[in-house]
Amino acid sequence: MTDTDTTAPTTPATPDKPAVPPVTRSGVRQMMPSMSGKLLAGLILIGAIVLFAIVGPLVTQDPRSSGNDAMLPPQPGHWLGTTSLGYDVLAQLAEGARGSLIVGVSAGLVAIVLALLFGVVAGYLRGWTDEFLSLVTGIMLVIPGLPLMIVVASYLQVRSLWVVALILGVTAFAGPAVVLRSQARSLRVRDYVSAARVAGEKTPRIILVEVLPNLLPLLASQFLFAIVLAILGEAGLSYLGLGPNGSITWGTMLNEAQGGGALTRGAWWWFVPPGLMIALFGTGLSLVNFAIDEIVNPKLRLAPAAAKSVREARKAGKDKLGRHSSPVATADLPVPDEAAGTDRPATDHGDPSGQKERVDV
Repeated sequence: MTDTDTTAPTTPATPDKPAVPPVTRSGVRQMMPSMSGKLLAGLILIGAIVLFAIVGPLVTQDPRSSGNDAMLPPQPGHWLGTTSLGYDVLAQLAEGARGSLIVGVSAGLVAIVLALLFGVVAGYLRGWTDEFLSLVTGIMLVIPGLPLMIVVASYLQVRSLWVVALILGVTAFAGPAVVLRSQARSLRVRDYVSAARVAGEKTPRIILVEVLPNLLPLLASQFLFAIVLAILGEAGLSYLGLGPNGSITWGTMLNEAQGGGALTRGAWWWFVPPGLMIALFGTGLSLVNFAIDEIVNPKLRLAPAAAKSVREARKAGKDKLGRHSSPVATADLPVPDEAAGTDRPATDHGDPSGQKERVDV
């Protein structure tokens, strides 16, 4: 059962166009964002980068091969140049895309699973369970994320992609947990949830069948946001030398570029591509997230249809209340004077009060 209302407002009737009935979306489409420019642009960016991460390592040379000339600028054969050790930047960029996506998606999944436990479960069960889980969430929320990641990563001598993803996910679940907890508390008092409890349904089934389907758009939004934070967090850890050992990511590329003096040597092709890929992937996820927000926030969802209705009403010569507007101002219309038998303007500018005393004869 889904409690999200996706009914568009009725388009008002005009003299030459009948009223258009509201359009409703049901089923799975009710939880899917409507196709828009920002959604399409975000999907294209994400799809292109994911395709590059899958196909790129198959068509480029070994990213750890140092048999090339060092510090070559972009040229045929090395389209993004080489590093100070002779590594091909394009090959490292493709391999780094795969590593960064693994870390981002894995950390996002860990963060969402923990947010479900500490947010949805706590918000629905209430009582001492809610108090304990909320206490843990509050502690994790006030601890700065990046310093905590630095401290944890510095104590680990071996840091694989999965270990870094676990660290990023554990330190990033508190924010989504707070949002999901508030939504779960709101859904807990809905009529269909109360009816399920009265019918004797068990708590796990109520959470999975009645509560979670209404949280899917919000879960998707928080998942995408967690991926962006995880990729940025991994880039920050790798730039500080605390990233995954023996793996190539966009963050490790930035760390090697900084250690090799790419900025002072003018080797822009070494540090610009990984930074640009991080920015483009984050932009694509943010654009998709904005489209999902139109489902979560009813005002954003209905704003385009409402604006279109207002524009059509103005073209038809109506105001916001549906009344026909007149180009002649009401204050300038003549009002019949019963005493004098003549017409006088509604506002007498000679009298400061706008009125005259009437003498009964």
